[in-house]
Amino acid sequence: MLIRFDGRSAIVAGAARGIGQTIARSLAGDGARVFACDLLVDELKAVAAHVEGGGEIIATGVDVTDDKSIAEVVHTAGGADILVDVAGGVRGQRPRPLEEVSGDDFDSIVDANLKAAFLFARAVAPGMKAKGQGRVVTISSRAGLATSLAGIQSYAAAKHGQIGLVKRLVQELGPFGITVNSVAPGFMATSPDYVRQWNDWPAAFRDNFIKSIAMRRMGRPEDIADAVTFLASEHASWITGQTLPVTGGPLA
Repeated sequence: MLIRFDGRSAIVAGAARGIGQTIARSLAGDGARVFACDLLVDELKAVAAHVEGGGEIIATGVDVTDDKSIAEVVHTAGGADILVDVAGGVRGQRPRPLEEVSGDDFDSIVDANLKAAFLFARAVAPGMKAKGQGRVVTISSRAGLATSLAGIQSYAAAKHGQIGLVKRLVQELGPFGITVNSVAPGFMATSPDYVRQWNDWPAAFRDNFIKSIAMRRMGRPEDIADAVTFLASEHASWITGQTLPVTGGPLA
């Protein structure tokens, strides 16, 4: 199956590290002009370049919780044929008892994960509608499908909310030729927050973790990028409203 994105523009939100950066590189390697955006602009600059395979990565800053910042990215990109929203994470937070979590802390994670997905979809929708086609892919999480390993209430709520948002948007955007899907990765230590989460787990839990994965290995960012590539392609033109678990095995 040959997949190319020559002549297509893509926005990848949350592209500075890990999964987001790998997705940006992958799409550009298949010919797309990728606008990679993140708050961590300095880290993005290291990947901004023409890419072997014919595409290009253009680095730009964004605050994914601010609609004006997002609108500026979409304007700079001239719209998008493909939107991949990877932004989110746990915003430096650790698990705490419910009664110790402030409303601001709850909002911080929900805004970065769920509100950002809404704001980006809203920003690219007019251009996609005008073209009569488009691909929107959110990166949700295993935490949106099963008990969250992060142990953070707002993260679990936000990731479940992302999947609900996808199911709603397909009804609205499908008539315009726009598909909306989600990829739900299993745990990967792809950022400082997730490395800390891994190190905070008891040694016995870590030792048994890989044995709980059917494929008996940890996931890689490339596993997620491959799923996104397919969903962003013409081969997935009749797939919408779906959440694809990329976890290496059962969710439980």
